[in-house]
Amino acid sequence: MARSPEDYSAVTRDIRVTIRTFFLADQSEPERSHYVWAYRVTIANEGRQTVQLLKRTWLITDAQGRTQRVHGDGVVGEQPVLEPGESFEYTSGTPLSTPSGFMRGLYHMIDSGSGEPFDVTIPSFSLDSPHEPHRVH
Repeated sequence: MARSPEDYSAVTRDIRVTIRTFFLADQSEPERSHYVWAYRVTIANEGRQTVQLLKRTWLITDAQGRTQRVHGDGVVGEQPVLEPGESFEYTSGTPLSTPSGFMRGLYHMIDSGSGEPFDVTIPSFSLDSPHEPHRVH
């Protein structure tokens, strides 16, 4: 598994989202235009309010500019509640038909105290494979 040289991070309303990507060479088949990545996400509550992640929206763009929108409840089957100072980590993945691309999105959350909904930015991050000579993002 190739490790990306960097983490991608963004903070919205004291919620920090950090992403690290991994190209999965053992699951990819370049000769069939099938490339697979895993990404590890850490969501950290750096604020003073308890929050809950209810839904997610991902935009996955390949090297030819084709974008797929993925929207659904929670992440990996969970809708985690994060008390101040807590974090939640999960790993997921995505395939592409091109050797590179990028992802970005939003976590749709709620402030558990006030009931106020808000969106947290998932930073844009590159999906780079050794089969692509340049980076898309």
